[in-house]
Amino acid sequence: MSPHEAPSDESESAASNTLQLHHIPSHVSANAHDIPIPMALSPPPTSRATGPSKIIDDSIYDRIPPHRKHIITAVLAFCGFLAPISSTTVLSAIPEVASTYKTTGSIINVSNAVYLIFMGISPCFWAPVSQVYGRRWICLSSAFLFFACSLGTALSPNLAAFFIFRALTAFQGTCFLIVGASCLGDIYRPVERATALGWFLSGTLIGPALGPFIAGVIVTYQSWRVIFYLQTALGGLATILVVFLLPETIHFKRSEELVGLDRVLTAKRTWEWTNPLRVVKLYKYPNLIVVSAGSSALVWNMYSLLTPIRYIINPRFSLTSPLQSGLFYLAPGAGYLAGTFMGGRYADYIVRKWIVKRGGERVPEDRLRSCLPFLGVVIPGCMLVYGWTLEKRVGGIALPVIVMFLQGMAQLFCFPSLNTYCLDVMQNRSAEIIAGNYMVRYVFAAAASAVVLPAVDAIGVGWFSTISAVFLVISAGAVYATAVWGRRWRDWVDGKPGPRADVEAPDNISSPQETLTEKGERESEQMQTPPQTQA
Repeated sequence: MSPHEAPSDESESAASNTLQLHHIPSHVSANAHDIPIPMALSPPPTSRATGPSKIIDDSIYDRIPPHRKHIITAVLAFCGFLAPISSTTVLSAIPEVASTYKTTGSIINVSNAVYLIFMGISPCFWAPVSQVYGRRWICLSSAFLFFACSLGTALSPNLAAFFIFRALTAFQGTCFLIVGASCLGDIYRPVERATALGWFLSGTLIGPALGPFIAGVIVTYQSWRVIFYLQTALGGLATILVVFLLPETIHFKRSEELVGLDRVLTAKRTWEWTNPLRVVKLYKYPNLIVVSAGSSALVWNMYSLLTPIRYIINPRFSLTSPLQSGLFYLAPGAGYLAGTFMGGRYADYIVRKWIVKRGGERVPEDRLRSCLPFLGVVIPGCMLVYGWTLEKRVGGIALPVIVMFLQGMAQLFCFPSLNTYCLDVMQNRSAEIIAGNYMVRYVFAAAASAVVLPAVDAIGVGWFSTISAVFLVISAGAVYATAVWGRRWRDWVDGKPGPRADVEAPDNISSPQETLTEKGERESEQMQTPPQTQA
């Protein structure tokens, strides 16, 4: 059957009871030996919010050739590297920045918490706008404003200006974390997305680990302001890359629906579609709450590990310079890089494995199974070993380096799974779901950055690491529950006994149940994106 043809009435019932082999391009190669996967031919039923049906072929994922997809992924990974690296570069320079503005290290550490809070607020604005007006122009404007605000930070004459420009830098830079993930969801099929997301997330995770090392080298020999001059140069390079190498990827811009409307209705529709509360309202779905909690546990762990290194490692091993403590940040950074090559591929493998188990049906929650052993066992174990060996002064320098490497690598087995689930579970609002996920996770990152030093002083690094490990184990249990019952939770929220239309049709099958926007005055949270591939 051609993917452009709807099944006839006579064949539809018979087709629903059969399986057909469809070739799935491998994320490793495009060679002919890739194994076909059985796909069920019956499309998912239409949800209550579904409008008129339209046949959509997933060949839309082939409109950009593979080599261009690789370039786009590389550009987005670099752009996604910027805001996270800026979140930690100041850690190695806190005493120097505090001296310049005649304040304390705790106040400068608060500026970093403010930076992370604005990273959490930003997605609520950028995600809805990207659904309406597209991805490219938002990436371009954000890259330029990141460049300008970084320069403002470098030139800040006083502490107030430093706080303001840091916050504005975070607000602009976080756009890439949201819109970048959505761009990859636009161009990759679901069985390929986690591999691409793994490379993209490598930039967002390597940044926080690499930033303090680079800053440590700079402040050892130069002024701390050079850190932000370098950040300015990186922002300028990102702007150039976006201008020349990033095309528009969105399947359908909602702004096209505004053509021909009067000003009042145009303003009303635009506000409905770009209202930041759209992101918050998505948390009526328990599965989204749980996945955000899992991501938050990982980010809490990351920032509670990275923030106090200079204050914990230096006295433990009698280190004296920012450069020496900065070297320790390379251990988790190397782990993130190593995990890039395996984490996303493993998540895609688990998806394909469960497609076969289910006789061709792909359920988004199955992807979450790939992160469970790492979220619930490996990373908590690493945190316990790290915290208590430092607390009890057991082992040499090699031990904390090894466990930081292992927990960094394990995080890259978790984030691609959790992030790609956000893209898969409700494709028509993927940017908003990703935005909500980042909003919650960076609130926890800000909390970790703010409380870790006082907490370590009060209870010790061992007990604080234990708290982080317990948070991770509880999150893993909740994610497991989502993998088992998440589909049922979504049906319950929507008041439906059967599968939702948001559960995507099997790949390489043309689904005639593509959701369209209702033309009436529907509540904004019920309005679905017009003709767009549901994967």
